[in-house]
Amino acid sequence: MEMSPEEMEKRKQMVLSMCICKSCPTFVEGAEPIGYCFATIGKNPKITAEKGCICPTCPVFSNMSLTKDYYCIKGSEPEQRGMM
Repeated sequence: MEMSPEEMEKRKQMVLSMCICKSCPTFVEGAEPIGYCFATIGKNPKITAEKGCICPTCPVFSNMSLTKDYYCIKGSEPEQRGMM
């Protein structure tokens, strides 16, 4: 089901408000915007080394029924599922 641009922006703001990316050991200072699990944000080229992933402990993870990890390096849930 497609979301309208307004719905997409609302969902993105929700993700950003709950995101814990900046407390992750893999996060690199200056690698904004955060919320890498969100489809319109996805991975960040500044983050290249896996140093531990806290994605499964993030409120966004359970709220959006996510299943993957290392979104900052591997891409958003749709990217990792091959949907994008």
